[in-house]
Amino acid sequence: MSQRMVSVRALSELITKGTTPTSIGRNFTANGVRFLKVETFEEDGTYVVGKEAFIDEETHRQLSRSQLADGDVLFSIAGALGRSTVVEPDWLPANTNQALAIIRPSRKRGLVRPLYLLWALRSPTVGKRINEINVQAAQANLSLQQVGEFEIPIPNLAEQEAIAAALDDVDALVKSLKRIVAKKLDVKQGMMQELLTGRTRLPGFTGDWRNVTLGDHVAYVRSVALSREQLDQGSPLRYLHYGDIHTRKSVRLDATSEFMPRAASHLASGAGRLIPGDLVFADASEDPDGVGKSVEISDVPPEGVVPGLHTIAARFDKSVLADGFKAYIQFIPAFRAALLRLAAGTKVLATTRSYISSLKLPLPGADEQHAIAQVLEDADAEIEALERRLESARAVKVGMMQELLTGRTRLPTKEEV
Repeated sequence: MSQRMVSVRALSELITKGTTPTSIGRNFTANGVRFLKVETFEEDGTYVVGKEAFIDEETHRQLSRSQLADGDVLFSIAGALGRSTVVEPDWLPANTNQALAIIRPSRKRGLVRPLYLLWALRSPTVGKRINEINVQAAQANLSLQQVGEFEIPIPNLAEQEAIAAALDDVDALVKSLKRIVAKKLDVKQGMMQELLTGRTRLPGFTGDWRNVTLGDHVAYVRSVALSREQLDQGSPLRYLHYGDIHTRKSVRLDATSEFMPRAASHLASGAGRLIPGDLVFADASEDPDGVGKSVEISDVPPEGVVPGLHTIAARFDKSVLADGFKAYIQFIPAFRAALLRLAAGTKVLATTRSYISSLKLPLPGADEQHAIAQVLEDADAEIEALERRLESARAVKVGMMQELLTGRTRLPTKEEV
């Protein structure tokens, strides 16, 4: 049984938007009535405490058109298009600006529940329509008329409540996993700060760390500068591009299992071949966080891997920088600080062989390095497993939205049980 499509305008008693206080000669205040903006909400609609602004009671009274009510749906029409949430009683009194549309479901018509309307506006169908409008427009904006013309399927109220409840449940799982991942990342960051500086020692290790000049214990592998246009996907030879270092999360690269660009052997004939344990740096970044970004090669296929454009491939003495541990030297505060200091004053922050070779770092012995690496690798593995669970939950959520918000899958309601 197909569901009838109804425009948002036909479901609403009000579709409007807010006004910035300065447009009526008023100012924001340090406290008072909440003034909600797009950035007050995360992408999933979660309220972010501290991201709201405030106005006084008189400004709130003058901005009567944009005063919010319990159950209003807020929908971003500028910037982050389609970011949405439902106003909760605890937020009130509150007001908003012109970047958020206020959609107030009609209680008189009684055709739609606020939470169902929220999920319907987050649906892939509405997202596709927003993208179509965005492609046609010169800038990322939606008009209130366009919002009112969005059509959504309208089952009976009982089914709306069932759909909203089911999607709320899977959304809560996604949010919970996001919080856990964020917490684990914070814990790992703290662990690295402690373990990689020697402020915290693992059980069984008490010896002094020694200052090591990296250039005394490194050889460099010759790289080859090929553009993306010169790469040949038909070649068996793998090619490690600096951009693939910048964009990856993992600090290790197994070239036997990951997709990599390919380089024709005759073009890369002068390049060296990477081996397990090599540490490959991206040699430049416009972002300070990208300075010193590197990846450790954990395995290579028989056909070989070459370091490519804007990379520096370093082969360290393994008794000085142990396999596994060297992947994390990019997070040693002294390492990053030294590279940033050397690169200061340029638009593009460079990492060079001479910079790397000149660095002197306090390092533990190889046994302690192995132990530290194992702790950090275990933390990475736990985070990666949680991120896979998060992606799976997100996929389930998208699938449920596609099924429930189109009527392809129907949920039983209390009246039907």
